[in-house]
Parts: sequence; C-alpha cells; structure tokens
Amino acid sequence: MNRARLLIFNAALGPLDYRVPDGMQVEPGSVVVAPLGPRQIVGIVWEEDRLPTQSVPDAKLRPLLAVLPVPPLKAELRRLLEWTADYYCASLASVARMVLSSGGALRGPATTIEYRLSGGMPERLTPQRLAAIDALDGEQATIRELSGMAGVSEGVLRGLVNQGVLEPVEVDCDRPYPPVDPAFAEPELSPDQRDVADRFVGAVKQCQFAPFLLDGVTGSGKTETYFEAIAQNLRHGHQTLVLLPEIALTEAFLRRFEDRFGAPPIVWHSSLKSTERRRAWRAIAAGTAQVVVGARSALFLPYAKLGLVVVDEAHEVSFKQDDGVRYNARDVAVMRARFENIPVILASATPALESLQMAQTGIYEKLVLPARFGGAELPSIDTINLIEEKPDRGRWLSPRLVEALKDRLEKGEQSLLFLNRRGYAPLTLCRHCGFRFQCPNCSAWLVEHRLSRRLACHHCGHETVPPDACPECGEPDCLVACGPGVERIAHEVEEILPEARLAIVTSDTLNSPEKAAQFIAQAEAGEIDVIVGTQLVTKGFHFPELTLVGVVDADLGLEGGDLRAAERTYQQVAQVAGRAGRGAKPGEVFIQTRHPEASVIAALAAGDRDAFYEAETEARRHAGAPPFGRWAAIIVSSEDEAEAREAANRIGATRPNFDDVMILGPAPAPLSMLRGRYRYRLLLNARRSAEVQQVIRDWLGALSFPQGVRVAVDIDPYSFV
Repeated sequence: MNRARLLIFNAALGPLDYRVPDGMQVEPGSVVVAPLGPRQIVGIVWEEDRLPTQSVPDAKLRPLLAVLPVPPLKAELRRLLEWTADYYCASLASVARMVLSSGGALRGPATTIEYRLSGGMPERLTPQRLAAIDALDGEQATIRELSGMAGVSEGVLRGLVNQGVLEPVEVDCDRPYPPVDPAFAEPELSPDQRDVADRFVGAVKQCQFAPFLLDGVTGSGKTETYFEAIAQNLRHGHQTLVLLPEIALTEAFLRRFEDRFGAPPIVWHSSLKSTERRRAWRAIAAGTAQVVVGARSALFLPYAKLGLVVVDEAHEVSFKQDDGVRYNARDVAVMRARFENIPVILASATPALESLQMAQTGIYEKLVLPARFGGAELPSIDTINLIEEKPDRGRWLSPRLVEALKDRLEKGEQSLLFLNRRGYAPLTLCRHCGFRFQCPNCSAWLVEHRLSRRLACHHCGHETVPPDACPECGEPDCLVACGPGVERIAHEVEEILPEARLAIVTSDTLNSPEKAAQFIAQAEAGEIDVIVGTQLVTKGFHFPELTLVGVVDADLGLEGGDLRAAERTYQQVAQVAGRAGRGAKPGEVFIQTRHPEASVIAALAAGDRDAFYEAETEARRHAGAPPFGRWAAIIVSSEDEAEAREAANRIGATRPNFDDVMILGPAPAPLSMLRGRYRYRLLLNARRSAEVQQVIRDWLGALSFPQGVRVAVDIDPYSFV
C-alpha cells in the first residue's frame, strides 16, 4: 500500500487519506499515528471501498508517522464495528473508540513504578496520613490510583514516599496471567445438565455460528453447563468471553471459575486500574488471554482467536447502554459471534421476550434446565395484599412478613428483603410549608441517604448535606422523609429485630469487587441474618441458609410508564425469589402488593411463567411492540429550554410519512431536565419490515441545529425517561 485511508476518532472530520512512507508496512486494521495540523492523532487503517470520501491526489497526502506495536484489528471486528454503527445510528468513529479504550496498551512493552506500604511509620502521624495507611493496607498501584483509593491528595502520599512509608515497586506491564486448566476440577453433572453441556461442547467443536438460549430455573446449574463449553474451547486453544451485567457479581463468579479451572479469568470493567487495563488489553490482542469476564465494554476488545461468547443473566437491562453509543450488549454479542463464526450462549432464568421469540422462530436453539440442581425445590410463593394486611402505622412490613422474619432468626436461617429503591426515602419535604428538596440539575427529587448524611440525585450525582431547618420557611426540625428506601426498611428491621445482624446491599454499599467479596464471605459464614437490598441482590448469589425472601413493594416497578414494566417486574421478582431455598432447606417468598389481581403478580404467585409470557406476548403483538414491531427514540436536549423545544418542534414538523412507521411527539421527556439540559423526546413505532435506521438518517440528516443542541438516537430503547 502506498496510501492508506484512516478512520480517526473525530466523527466531524470523517475518514482521511495519508501516504505510506517507503519501508512502512500497513494493512487494513493497522493502528497508526498520523499528523493532523500541528497535532499527532491515532487512527485505524480501513478498506477504502468501505469508507468512501473525496479522493485526494497523491501529491497532497501527508505521510503516516508510525505504526503502533499492536496487532491489526481483525476483519471480523471491523465488520462488527460497521454493523454496530449502522444499526444504532452512531458514528463509526465513536464505536471504534471503544476498541482502543486503553491508551497505554498501544505503546510497546514497558515497566511501570507502583507503590505499596513498606510497614514503616512516618515521623509525624497526621489524620490524613493515618487514613491513607489504613486504606492502603494490601494495595499496590500508582500514586494517582492510591490517592483515589485512600481519598487523600497525591501530595500526602508523596510525603509518605519521602519518609519510606510507601516503597516503589517496578512492575512488568505485560507479565503473563496464570494459565487455566480445563481438566482441573471436572464436575458431576445431573442428566439434564449433561445433555445441555454435551450440546454446547458439540457446538464448540464444530467452530460455527450457533446461537443458544439457555433457559434454566434459578439454581438449576446453568453456569456449570456453559463451563463445560469453556473447557472445550480452552482445549482448542481459543479465547472465551463471558459477559456479566454487574461488576458486583464478578467476585462470586471469579471464585466459582477458579474452583473449576484452577486459576481466575481475566477481568475487564471500568473500575480496573490503568495498568491492569493495559495488561489485559495486550494479552487479549496477543491471544494469550484465555478467558475474559467483563462488563458490556469487554465485547469490543480485539480478541485474537475468539471461540465462544457467553452472556450470563442475558435478560438484564444493564446490558443496554443509555449514553454515548446506545447499544445492547446482548444483541451485539450475538452479532460478534456471527461475524466470528462461533457459538454464543445467552443464559437466563427469565429470558427477555425478544430472546424467547427468536427461539420460537428457530433462530436461536433453546435448551432448558427445568429443575434445581441436587434435589433442591423451588420456593413457595404467596402474596400479601397490603390493603387487607396493612403494616403497623409508620411501618412498611406487614405483620405476616414480620412474623416470618422472626421465625427465620430463631431458626438461625437467613432472610432477604427486596426493594428496588436506594437510600432512606425518595422524597424529603417540609411539614410546615410543603417545600420539597429537588435537584438543581434534574427534574427529580433528592433522595435522602441517612447512613452517609446526604441528599443525593440518582441521575446526575448532585449531593448536599440535609439542613437543620427548612431552606424555604426557616422552620427547624420540620423535615419529613416520605416513602421507603432500603435504609428505611433496614431501620425498621433493627427496631423489630434488634439482635439481627443486618447488611444493606446496593450499588452504594457494594461499589467495588472487594466490597462484594466481603459481603459474600460474611453471608456464607452465617455472619448476616437479614439482607436488605435493591436489584443487585436479585441475581448471581447462592446462600444455602437463605430461606425467606420478602418483596417489600412489588408494585414499584409497574409505575412510571415503562413500556416493558410488566416484563421487568416479573424478571426482578422471579430472580429475587430464586435466592430462597437453594440448599437443603425449603424456601418461602412473600410478595407485598396492593394489586394482587395484576397479571404479573398473579403469574408470580401461581408460579406460571408460561401464562405470563403468553399474555405479555399477545399484548406486545397487539401493540406492534418488540419483538413484533420496532421502537426507536429521538432525544433532543439543550441547556436552553426554548432552544431544545424549538429544535424538537422542527424535527416533528419535518417528520416523514410512511405507512409502516408511526411517529409520536415531540413531547417533554418524563425526566424533562437531566444534568442541566432540557429534554424532549419523539418515539417511532414501526413494523419489523421498516428500515427505521434509514428513515431516521434521511430525516435528521437534512436538518441542522444550533451548537448547543444535542440530538441522540436510541434504537430499541429500554429507558423511556
């Protein structure tokens, strides 16, 4: 090649052509450094016929500066990036940026200096130094990363370095990972598990695209079956990717994996240190990373020889990204497997309706695990009508649920209370004048977090300290918490069962893999009697002594106009119910509700999943909703409300007219202000046959907007706020 077309990470500029200097070897997928004005930029060499642009004469081309020491991105990955950009109406540059998500990985072999405690003490022990020493016990990282862990300035840590309290350690950035062994601890599988595992192993041996939906009840041993597929893939010398929806689930999974394969997999998520990201990225690109377990962003890493993809808890909403490139990792995982020509396994106890429909039409092969492993029984489920069995005044737990909690505590068994609402109370108001604490950046109330003494917005992160008096009328001691969050439920349990040992499990309290591991260890050791948690506790955890689950407010998920509300509520409650009775002791589930007659609640109480899915399927078919129709959203936002409204109205006024596409809006978004930006939404409801993406591209491509206006497209939206 004497000229190269580059995909650069500035979507506004588009692809650029460069001259390849004599002696420089590049090919499609090569990652290179090129000049752009006075700057140097990183770009990816792409096929010219797939990135059309205006032709530039050879004489005007500037030369490439260098080829970075990383393997070229494979054609299969480049095709996936093109498909993702096309399907989700995103720029190819923004999708490709996710592949090169570790800037340090693009440099060659290197060492770095990290620091750890030496065991010594400083001459003068200030409160900040003491806090740092306590926080950094057992940690090793760069000064910047240690500063974040300890919550102190880098200057404090450099003072500890100067006094020898922190010692430097030279680290090889690319040291190899310990190998995993497919034969380390082969399990005893039930006949049902063996049948499923054998089908997976056969598909891995064939090395062809084969999408599977693994539909197994909670506790049926789905993980063990796809571990056998991973073992076969390891024997082939190929790489495996396992996607998990939550970082907090990673620790429990890592331990199960290490028990089976003798060494941990490689982990990829946003909490990794920069040196860990670099090391993982380069091992993945070199092909030495055998198994990668990660959040959705792990899907776009440059695997050298990928042989299997697994999406665990494939129904989870957190696989859908709601900003930037708004992709669904579950669906993109299937497409990655298709481009790589390898099997993909979607595992869930409560599959998404879209996945079930794909299985029904024969596109996915459905494999079923109908019973719990080892003879454990599914829990009994009963509803508590809160209108008839009212909690005591000022409380949220009904008398029957309270008695069940007392009974489990006396027996030495564990209980779990589920409420999908963080904090102490969702709203704080003044009983004197009615003032309500609202976020200054969002159209949302501030949530009281009593444990950390703060009022917080769960949308933008704004925080403030609760005042002693009302900021509106000045009245002291007049602020009232309205409604329950998990902290308030935990407080109620403390009053009812003062001797019970409590754990509050939310994304606030389990915000790192280390804290998740500590919680799991305490629960398994019997050091926790009652767990109070949000959706974080609905999946992945296996506590044999947990025999009671109480759903505090099953109606909460049915509020708010979410078009998938019934399905999501069913999935959450069924998953949390599945935490009960996973060992030898039987489990019991109580669902508190004001609407026991609602179809989703009735189906949960009857244990009749098929009836719920059939009813939900017919409702979706009638409404032309996914999987029988297509949804797409257009979100318009600006810091100026009039500007946002005018742009939304312009989009609405120029809407195209198609028989198979219905366009609703524009209307103010339910969350009409988010992070200081006013928001309007349009919703497209189209038939499956409609080319929704092309309709949107032609429609919006003909319009121009002021600089302060952002127009985002969300294909297959999950959030409607």
